[in-house]
Amino acid sequence: MALGGIKTASGDYVDASWELKIAVDELGEDADPVTLRVTGDVHIGGTILQLVNKINIQKNWSDHALWWEQKNSWLLKTNWTLDKCGIQADAKLRFTSQCKSIRLQVPNMKSVRLKASFSSPLFRSVIGICEVLDIRHPEELSLLRPADDPSQKKKKKGQGDEEEEVVDLESFTTQTSKNHRFHHPNGAHYMRETEEGEAGYRILAVSQPNVAPGVLAKMQRPGSVTDKAQMHSRWLDSSRSLMSQGIKENDRLLLRFKYFSFFDLDTKYDVVRINQLYEQARWAVLLEEIECTEEEMMMFGALQYHINKRSQSGEIEDTQKGSELDEVEAALSTLEVKLEGSNPKDVLDSITSIPELRDNLKLFRPKKLTLKAYKQYWCIFKEMSISCYKNQETFGEPIHQMNLKGCEVAPDVNISAQKFCIKLLIPAPEGMNEVVLRCENEEQYAKWMAACRLAAKSKTMADSSYHSEVKNIGSFLTMQRTNSKPQAAAEAGGEDINTKSLVSYRYQKKYKIKQLTPRILEAYQNIDQLSLMETKMKFIQAWQSLPEFGLAYFVVRFKGCKKEEVLGIAPNRLIRIDLSVGDVVKTWRFNNMRQWNVNWDIRQVAIEFDENINIAFSCLTADCKIVHEYIGGYIFLSTRGKDQSDTLNEELFHKLTGGHEAL
Repeated sequence: MALGGIKTASGDYVDASWELKIAVDELGEDADPVTLRVTGDVHIGGTILQLVNKINIQKNWSDHALWWEQKNSWLLKTNWTLDKCGIQADAKLRFTSQCKSIRLQVPNMKSVRLKASFSSPLFRSVIGICEVLDIRHPEELSLLRPADDPSQKKKKKGQGDEEEEVVDLESFTTQTSKNHRFHHPNGAHYMRETEEGEAGYRILAVSQPNVAPGVLAKMQRPGSVTDKAQMHSRWLDSSRSLMSQGIKENDRLLLRFKYFSFFDLDTKYDVVRINQLYEQARWAVLLEEIECTEEEMMMFGALQYHINKRSQSGEIEDTQKGSELDEVEAALSTLEVKLEGSNPKDVLDSITSIPELRDNLKLFRPKKLTLKAYKQYWCIFKEMSISCYKNQETFGEPIHQMNLKGCEVAPDVNISAQKFCIKLLIPAPEGMNEVVLRCENEEQYAKWMAACRLAAKSKTMADSSYHSEVKNIGSFLTMQRTNSKPQAAAEAGGEDINTKSLVSYRYQKKYKIKQLTPRILEAYQNIDQLSLMETKMKFIQAWQSLPEFGLAYFVVRFKGCKKEEVLGIAPNRLIRIDLSVGDVVKTWRFNNMRQWNVNWDIRQVAIEFDENINIAFSCLTADCKIVHEYIGGYIFLSTRGKDQSDTLNEELFHKLTGGHEAL
């Protein structure tokens, strides 16, 4: 094989060689492509070697590869020949680096610049990004394109183009972080070992001050479910590389938590992860991406106020103190539990018997053109069903019986009015039946709400998470309770705080500062003793308790229907929503799903559930690949367990999310 070709005396080539032109980034944009004479049986690796020898620039080329512009793909299989790849003389090839700079807006709205792989599938690139940022469980995050800001289009060129501050993290690579990642307890982060890394660490791990109310008012907010659906249409494809999706060097992308199934949050090793999760939750509340009541908004405002105070006091600097003592106390506590043991009979009873709830509750079944009249019943919650009797002495057939497996559960609480209601949407052949349970007090509400939530997930009160669920619900209610202490409120009120920056634009318009401040400070009295990390965790837990938490919306058209509807994808279920009124029409649980597939020709998603239930729909606001990836991604996350290693099963992820396009 002669790479240079064979010439006759007249200078003509008589072999099968041909000219291949390759543009080289290192030679500059205006430089002419380098011309090589090759044959079809030359390997990609041999072509690169010939190219490097001809360029004659001494440097490490190991990060470089060939990019084929017409095919929009990388030529990474260096043992493949040009013929096998289908490359001919008209191919436009570019010799470029695989790792390039990219500007990322992290969840707290701050921007960093770092190196990312432009040749690996996005899933692998995000893993590399999270290694640099020291965020565990990168499978929960992904990248999406920024939204087109309509306000920017109205401005003339040169006006309002303020340069955003970008923190440079290019010196930190996956190699510099690998030996340090996830092994430093609170406060001790590998970035903090250098002065330049300290600025990056503070952007990632320290809560940022709230923006001015005027700035918040100008930021984009979703005005409808359709606007929320548009946001979810911007996710990049996890199976394809950044380069193949049209992303160029120094482009701006958003890094966000995509899958709202947060695994093993550890306050010791997840300082950056918890802070960024808190920031994403905070902005979701402030920009009204998720609905919350007025009392909940005041509670979120109080939590933000407390976090800002703690952060400004430099508490993050002192989090490492006592960490070793905490480890010892935790170990002693575990040992104490093991030594105490328990009665074998009690253990057997707890395994064989399922707890029950028995209480007087008021029940209401909403119907059109009826007054809201509650009737009191003696209710028994057993396993996953609620049975309602006329009174405690009545036995036999219940008046009402409700199986809550697969139902939708939503709170309807107003603490100041002493209203503790549980809204249930129970699956029925014709759709969803709505039932409202009204509890007498917070304690009763916490127990019944926890039981309903577990039943919706096909779990009973025997599940180990029941008691912690009751505790979390009680804690959530306590934070919302107004507990005015005049002296403490006066002391806090003496500080210069702009409470309008702590609430969404809706409440900025509704109330003046002098009206907001007392309400936020009253809620603040319930949480003023919490540490910084505890407060962030409380904020995240409160966010998770909101009815709309974790829902990704898509406007779809179901097979056989002409009207547009909304499909909501949650961590454990699919929800069909009426677009015109916003009511839930039907719910399908992932654990009842047998299979799902995509007809890539007509771009239609088809899903089969138990009991021969089949649905099919086409996506109107996003590519069906995004919906397919959401469903597969949540199923992939459900396979995680604490006994597994930190190594992700990337092959399984791509099998569940990629479809035939990834294969």
